[in-house]
Amino acid sequence: MPTTTREFHLVARPQGEPAPTDFALVERTLPDPEPGELLIRNLVISVDPYMRGKMSGVRTYTDPYELNAPMDGGAVGVVEASADPDVPVGTTVLHNAGWRSHAVVPAAHTRPVNTREPLGPSVYLGALGMPGQTAYVGLLHKAEMRRDDTVFVSGAAGAVGGVVGQLARLHGARRVVGSAGSPEKVAYLLDELGFDAAFDYRAGPVRKQLAEAAPEGIDVYFDNVGGEHLEAAIACANDFARFAVCGAISGYNATEPPYAPRNLFQIVTKRLTLRGFIVGDDPQLTGDFYRDVAPAVAEGRIRVRETVVEGLENAPEAFVSMLRGGNVGKMVVRVSH
Repeated sequence: MPTTTREFHLVARPQGEPAPTDFALVERTLPDPEPGELLIRNLVISVDPYMRGKMSGVRTYTDPYELNAPMDGGAVGVVEASADPDVPVGTTVLHNAGWRSHAVVPAAHTRPVNTREPLGPSVYLGALGMPGQTAYVGLLHKAEMRRDDTVFVSGAAGAVGGVVGQLARLHGARRVVGSAGSPEKVAYLLDELGFDAAFDYRAGPVRKQLAEAAPEGIDVYFDNVGGEHLEAAIACANDFARFAVCGAISGYNATEPPYAPRNLFQIVTKRLTLRGFIVGDDPQLTGDFYRDVAPAVAEGRIRVRETVVEGLENAPEAFVSMLRGGNVGKMVVRVSH
């Protein structure tokens, strides 16, 4: 019997914050899997900040979404039909055909995941997925964090930032400081994730609050936010500090040029290192990531929080909420059980 999928198409390029009218939920019939392919029913799908750039129509480090075509993104699902003898029906797999209920995917583009993981399959979209690997690669290999460093993480209550702060603590940071967008998130960083200091960036100037939270300066900055946060980190950086520049979510919906750091010459005077990076550039580190991080997650040394939105039809709403900071930890959409 043919399988019908429901899938989101981008039907208009967002101007500023994405609107519901930029998306359309479309039904279509899928073909049967051909040799080497799998029919997958998605359990959970991911919404991530990088997807906003894909909606602009301009290639950055990944191809943009085409209009009136299926969107993609991280997903975990169950194989319901298999034309690959190495992947039997019932296997749970991680893949990139998100934003839909079902998909036909080449088996080579999937990875089986451990269904015995007590945190559930969505952990492979967060702490044990792309966000967690971004945190690991950025902190330890791009910023080259060292024992006794003071580490500052912006957007620290999100999927990437929360893992960065906990990894820093596990690797012997002297002090871990985070910013977040509400008093509740600040409490989460301090009480649940073990940050030494945290502040609400909406409560006052970031530079002033960071200087108070890290009075001896910072040695490492993990940047998820850009703008005012980056300027503040440059101002508070110690000589030879290292920055891992991962994102700039403060400007993703901007319709005017974003707030730019006005103190760039301090990069010279303090001899700072700023390294932009994309996690996919270092596939050779994937094995190290799972070896080091998976046991820490399983044993509770890295704590995981998710914000779960029920129903595929609510994926655009979940995406916009995530851009506004409406999530604590990883934002995921549950499509089926």
